[in-house]
Amino acid sequence: MYLLGYDIGSSSVKASLVDAQTGKCVSTAFYPKSEAAIIAVKPGWAEQEPSSWWENLKLATSAIMSESGADPKDIKAIGISYQMHGLVCVDKDKNVLRPSIIWCDSRAVPYGQKAFDELGHEQCLSHLLNSPGNFTASKLAWVKENEPELYAKIYKIMLPGDYIAMKLTGEICTTISGLSEGMMWDFSEGRTAKMLLDYYGIDESLIPEIRPTFAEQGRVTEAAAAELGLAAGIPVTYRAGDQPNNALSLNVFNPGEIASTAGTSGVVYGVLGDVNYDPKSRVNTFAHVNHTAEQTRLGVLLCINGTGILNSWMKRNVAPEGISYAEMNDLAATAPIGSAGVSIMPFGNGAERMLENREVGSSIHGVNFNVHGKAHLLRAAQEGIVFSFKYGIDIMEQMGMSVKKIHAGHANMFLSPIFRETLAGVTGAVIELYDTDGSVGAAKGAGIGAGVYKDNNEAFSTLEKLAVIEPADTQAYTDAYQIWKNRMA
Repeated sequence: MYLLGYDIGSSSVKASLVDAQTGKCVSTAFYPKSEAAIIAVKPGWAEQEPSSWWENLKLATSAIMSESGADPKDIKAIGISYQMHGLVCVDKDKNVLRPSIIWCDSRAVPYGQKAFDELGHEQCLSHLLNSPGNFTASKLAWVKENEPELYAKIYKIMLPGDYIAMKLTGEICTTISGLSEGMMWDFSEGRTAKMLLDYYGIDESLIPEIRPTFAEQGRVTEAAAAELGLAAGIPVTYRAGDQPNNALSLNVFNPGEIASTAGTSGVVYGVLGDVNYDPKSRVNTFAHVNHTAEQTRLGVLLCINGTGILNSWMKRNVAPEGISYAEMNDLAATAPIGSAGVSIMPFGNGAERMLENREVGSSIHGVNFNVHGKAHLLRAAQEGIVFSFKYGIDIMEQMGMSVKKIHAGHANMFLSPIFRETLAGVTGAVIELYDTDGSVGAAKGAGIGAGVYKDNNEAFSTLEKLAVIEPADTQAYTDAYQIWKNRMA
């Protein structure tokens, strides 16, 4: 018995086939092999053709079915993870009307800011838990104003994962979690965000039917099965945006648990058990995958732009030429905790929402030419990245989250012992590293939705834990963080 998971990213589409009994991935593939194209007609725009996601999904599906030799009739459920905040518009015949305006497109920023100011900050935050910002509803407002003839043809709007589910099943539906990421869910009233939709002049009829995150959301049609080489009738039983799904993949479901990634940019995603928001809107809050009317589970999302990109910059410009990342970590480890007083601000990759959308740039503080060398700078860079995570976690704790455990994949910055030990030491949280990814998580989410697993604990009982990092030297890390924080101010 197998479970099939898809991860629809802006760089590629990944598919994984998971053995439901063992929890092991038996085959995985992604397409395209080079990074997927993003259409940028104007500066700040970013679009993709939804049809390209489907074509890459077909290629990935063909590859894993061929490699695994699995019988398509043995696939019991399909789960979908997808790039968040995108907008897909279709007409009554389910034809896509325009390229998708994806997550990194910034054209809707003025629309969201104007709505935030005119509706009132407190009104927006208390109902949406975020500013309308550059999210899906604001992107649709841009289409309404700038492409009125096309807007008049829209039958339904969808997120990227909703589109893939439609292609698989022929049904158009969405989830509360998905609507919340598009600023189309009102947490105060427990319904679609009429307040914001009315402000933008958007008819609620454009919003698809809502289905539970873990439930049957349609079955693979004969036509889709023929295209994919699958069996007709396989149920789609789970879908979620990539960051909530990443948390699911790491078995993060309960208040106080955190999922973190640290690639070029970094993400801290924590689960909150009460409806709350940051008054300064420095973090985004969405419905987590297991949020229901009876059980509040919110995902508080902090994104830091300057993470691994700072570390790679240090490797290119500061580290000895030809050194590997592992060797760079060894060199950095020769400097003491706190880097002998050197602090680095990692904010050199654009405006940071955590800093109230200010673009402060990266900076180095406390260098003594007679004391400090490459090792101090390399360590200070990693510590600065971790301290920015801690700064964001402080915001989460102000919202009522008690952070005790951080789950992460064994990848990118989490490969560095300095990074891991600093994060554990400064937060006081235990860090657990796992071997998993989004498409495998989506497959296991499908298993929960289909009833193959009774709950998340059973679904992730076979999740391979690679390492546990306990907090140590907490006072030394706390002292270094305080110095860093004072310099940032």
